[in-house]
This record gives sequence, C-alpha cells and structure tokens, in this order.
Amino acid sequence: MKVVILAGGLGTRLSEETTVRPKPMVEIGNMPIIWHIMKIYAHHGHTDFVICLGYKGYVVKEFFANYLMRQSSIKVDLAKNKIEVLDESSEPWTVSLIDTGEHSMTGGRIKRVAPYLNGERFCMTYGDGVSDIDITKSIEFHDAQNSLITMAAIQPPGRYGAINLLAGEHRVDHFKEKPVGDGVWVNGGFFVCEPEALDLIEEDSTTWEAEPLQTAAATGRLNAFRHEGFWQSMDTLRDKMLLEELWSSENPPWKVW
Repeated sequence: MKVVILAGGLGTRLSEETTVRPKPMVEIGNMPIIWHIMKIYAHHGHTDFVICLGYKGYVVKEFFANYLMRQSSIKVDLAKNKIEVLDESSEPWTVSLIDTGEHSMTGGRIKRVAPYLNGERFCMTYGDGVSDIDITKSIEFHDAQNSLITMAAIQPPGRYGAINLLAGEHRVDHFKEKPVGDGVWVNGGFFVCEPEALDLIEEDSTTWEAEPLQTAAATGRLNAFRHEGFWQSMDTLRDKMLLEELWSSENPPWKVW
C-alpha cells in the first residue's frame, strides 16, 4: 500500500524551528521526524511513499535527493569530478514528492495526490507525529470492518479531534475537532482509506478533519482502531524536547524497527 504523508503545513506553533524548514523536517536525533514516521511504516512492509509538499517543499526534496550522500561513505575524485559510493547505506523506499500548493488545506492536499495512488486503498498520516501503532493490525481491522476510512483512536493528554464510539461497537457516529474535556478518544492521525474516500474532498480549501471525516462518521463509514500504546505529536518546542529526550533513552517508544 502507498503511504500518503502530509508535509505542507506552516507549523506556526513551532515557529522556533519552522521559519527555515517545514515541520516534518525538524530533526529528532539527527534525522527529521518524517524519516521516523517512514521507518514505522517501512517496518510493516509499506515503503512506497507519496509526500504532500507545500511550505518550503524544496527542503524536503533536497533531503531525499541527497539522502544517499548523507547516509553513505563516499570517495571524491576532484580531478575527474567523480564521486564513488563506498558503502551504500540507504533505504529500500520509493518516495514521490508532490507539490500540493502553498495554501491548500489537508483535504485538498490529499485530493491533489489522487493521480499517484492508482485508484487503490492507501494509508495516510501527518508529518509530525510518531507512535508504536501496529499498522498491520490497523489494516486488518479496516478489512474486517469493511470501512471506508479507519482512523487510529488514541487517548492523549491534550485535546485534538474527538470521536464518539458506540458502546461495544467500532463504528464512529460523531466527530468533532478539538473538543473540550479529557478522557475522550481522539484522532490519532494514522488512517487507512479506500480510494472512494477521496470523493468526500471537494477542493483545495477542504479540511480533511472537517467535512470528509464528519460525513463519513454521519453515514456510518468511519471506524476507529483503538491504539492504547505510545503516541506523541510535535506541535510545540516542548513536544520536540520531549521527543529528543525519549530518542536519547535506551528504548525510544516509537522505534519499532
């Protein structure tokens, strides 16, 4: 399955870092957070990525264009203007870097990459959150529920997009972004989508978390895969510092590879 990653937003709440680069390129350890996200999916066998670019997208392009040079030892023959890779250390990934507009909303970005998804089901996530979620099990759950869209449901300490799960069921009957109150199941940002989900997106100004998810919930086609393990987004400098601290620990909780 292809994996769509949203990487075009402004990241204004992390302006200390995002004035010079898009948020997915902010580093945890010595690698950008988008690399950590891709490693999670690759661990589950999904290595065909479609990255939705917008704000400072050229920074993401430059990173992947120079990935081999960054990760490998090389020998440079200045006289012959020749570079030899001595010990290739790269990833078996295919990465499509697609310009989805400077000001497109999340839904609009997803709609713009539709031609690169070949009419097939796909995974989708944001470029600023990591988790130890079992991607394989979420896809199996998606199949079992015959879902149009499956959303990872988590219970973080913050307030994000909340969903209402019917008692004893997996069907979502209500979705609301950033609700008031704690202890609710919320949008964890890891999705499995059928290609028909793209029909719920009208235009560049469509926000994925608004009309598409609300419509899918209201029509009984949005299901939740409960994830009770680790999850952390990187919205603020404090979040980045927390992830840095966890990465430096003996067992980073999202390092499943």
